[in-house]
Amino acid sequence: MSEHNHVVSKDGGVAIGLVKETLNRIEPGQREEILSNFDAFRTYLSKRIQLARKIGFGEAQLAQAAEKVADYLAAYEEPRNSEEMLLLELWRVGSKEERSKLASMLVKLALSERV
Repeated sequence: MSEHNHVVSKDGGVAIGLVKETLNRIEPGQREEILSNFDAFRTYLSKRIQLARKIGFGEAQLAQAAEKVADYLAAYEEPRNSEEMLLLELWRVGSKEERSKLASMLVKLALSERV
């Protein structure tokens, strides 16, 4: 797979527009495993955020990526538990500013996870 297919390039550049394509490449079984249990989702998100930090993502880049992931999930994935349903409802009723804050809070929540 070429570097052009990834959200993050080797030089640390970020292509936020590729989030949807990247998420679509997750195997359906793995996606179901991640999304079927909120703790599994939180752990998965935490690992990805820690990786992003290691390659130099700042808080703004993390929040921007979290927003794109949340947009994708809201548009293409059905909630599989009550926590996801709550997040979806909050996402739907939130303004752009509120969604940005919610995405930042999700990053903080994921980082509070001990993996």
